[in-house]
Amino acid sequence: MKLTMLGCLGLLILAVPIAAQTTTDSVPDANPARPTVSTPATLTPVGYLQFESGSLGATTSPEFDTRIGVNEVTKLTVLPRLEFFVQTEPYIHSGHGQDSEIHPGEVFVGAQAVLVPADEARPTIAVSYVRRLYESPAPELDLGTFRESGTILVSNDVEGFHYDANFIVTEETQGGARRAQLGQTLSISHPLKKFTISGEVWHFTQPYLRSNAVGNLWAISYPLRRNLVIDAGFDHGLTTTSTHWEEFVGFTYLLPRRLWSK
Repeated sequence: MKLTMLGCLGLLILAVPIAAQTTTDSVPDANPARPTVSTPATLTPVGYLQFESGSLGATTSPEFDTRIGVNEVTKLTVLPRLEFFVQTEPYIHSGHGQDSEIHPGEVFVGAQAVLVPADEARPTIAVSYVRRLYESPAPELDLGTFRESGTILVSNDVEGFHYDANFIVTEETQGGARRAQLGQTLSISHPLKKFTISGEVWHFTQPYLRSNAVGNLWAISYPLRRNLVIDAGFDHGLTTTSTHWEEFVGFTYLLPRRLWSK
C-alpha cells in the first residue's frame, strides 16, 4: 500500500510544475468528484479535460483481506449540460489468506446531463448513465461490480455548506443471474480557510449477500492551484459485510488549455 501511495504522490509532484508553467488567471476552477462516493450534479468546465487520479487501500471485505488499487477518471464536458467520462482502475493488488493476485481493474464509460441548473435555493439536478466495457477478475469492494447503472444527482449550497446527494440503481450480474442494486449517498462539505472538509454517509444493497453495505467517509482537500486539488481521507464500513477500512489519497487536475475555441 505504501508503494502505491508514493506512486500517486509522485504523479502529483510531476503535475505541480506543469500547472505552474501553464496555469493563468483565465483557467477555470477544477470541479472534483473525488474522493467521496457521491458525485456532484454540476459538470466540469466546457472544453477542458479533467483528470481525477488516486490510490485506495482497503482491508477486510467479503472478497478479500487486503486490496490496493490505482484509479483514474477522465472527464470532458462537451456542452454546458453534457459531460462524458471514462473510469478505469489500471492496477489492483489483492490478498486473501495466503493468496495474492494482481489484475487490471474494470473499465467503464458514462455520460452525465444536467436537467435543471441551480437557481438560488433550487439545486442542480442531473442524471447519469454508466456502462461497463471490461469485467475484471479482481475482487471488488463491498459495493460489488455492475454491468450498467443510472443515477439521479442533486447538488446545492446552503448557508455556507455544500451537499451532493445521489440516488443510484445498478444491474449486478453473477453466475448468469442479474439483480438490481439500490444505493443512496449524501456528502456535506464546508470550507475551513483554504481547506475543504467533507463528511459522507452512504448505503448500498447487496443482493447476492442478502445484506446491506453502509459506510461513513471523511476527507480533506486543498487547492494547490485553481485547477489542481489534492485530497486524502478514510472510509469506515458500519456493517459486517461492508469493507471495514479504506484509506485514499489523490488529486484532481484540470488541463489548463481548452481543447477547442469557443
